[in-house]
Amino acid sequence: MSHAFNLEKYILHHMQDSHQWYLPFLPPLSLPPFLSLHGVMLLIAAALLVVTFCFLYNKRQRVPGRFTGSLEAVVIFIRDDIAIKNLGTEDGRRLTPFLCTMFFFILTLNLMGLIPVFSTATANPNVTAALAFFTLCFMMFGTLFKGGVKGFLNALIPSGVPKGILFILVPVEIFGLFIKTGALMIRLFANMLAGHMVIFAMLGLVLLLGVAALPSVLLAVCVGVLEVFIAFLQAYIFTLLTAVFIGQMYHPQH
Repeated sequence: MSHAFNLEKYILHHMQDSHQWYLPFLPPLSLPPFLSLHGVMLLIAAALLVVTFCFLYNKRQRVPGRFTGSLEAVVIFIRDDIAIKNLGTEDGRRLTPFLCTMFFFILTLNLMGLIPVFSTATANPNVTAALAFFTLCFMMFGTLFKGGVKGFLNALIPSGVPKGILFILVPVEIFGLFIKTGALMIRLFANMLAGHMVIFAMLGLVLLLGVAALPSVLLAVCVGVLEVFIAFLQAYIFTLLTAVFIGQMYHPQH
């Protein structure tokens, strides 16, 4: 064979961001320089959510249908069990739209990554860093808006701490803000990247070893089913930790 199959390049081709979109039975679609493939995925996910909540969701129904009822159940769960539970009634209701947007956006991106014609934008650390940056903004600027500079300092400095260790504690607490949001970024990125790499590696073995590796297809299907669960789980964990981290800043006394 003049050209040996390169499994590493095969996997990277499906995971890395690029300016070309490979669609089945069609030549590669070249994207403009200012827009990458993962950027297209973000736009598609946003468009799907707009269509879902502005056109498919019908809040005027006296008896909500299955689709409308399912969406309302998820929104109520995020409001009552995530937002209000970690932020209190007032702040929880106020931040429910943000947390719902974060959950549904991440979930849509995760599920799109399981469809062959799309790419996994949440396996890109730049995308997850941008999502975590919104959490950081609410933690810092939201606390400043809510309680001013005094409230922000109270969130960083626990009451009753001796003044002699403040020069150590304050930098650690400030650095901790970035560690928390960094953990959000890495957790989502690593989980989505690892799962997809396992699937592509198993499928790539079929091309590399032939019929002898056919059992790996069954394993890839099993991992794919598990990835659907992980798509929901990671969206939930990201939203939950966002509410917890913001709540720690808004209500440090608790």
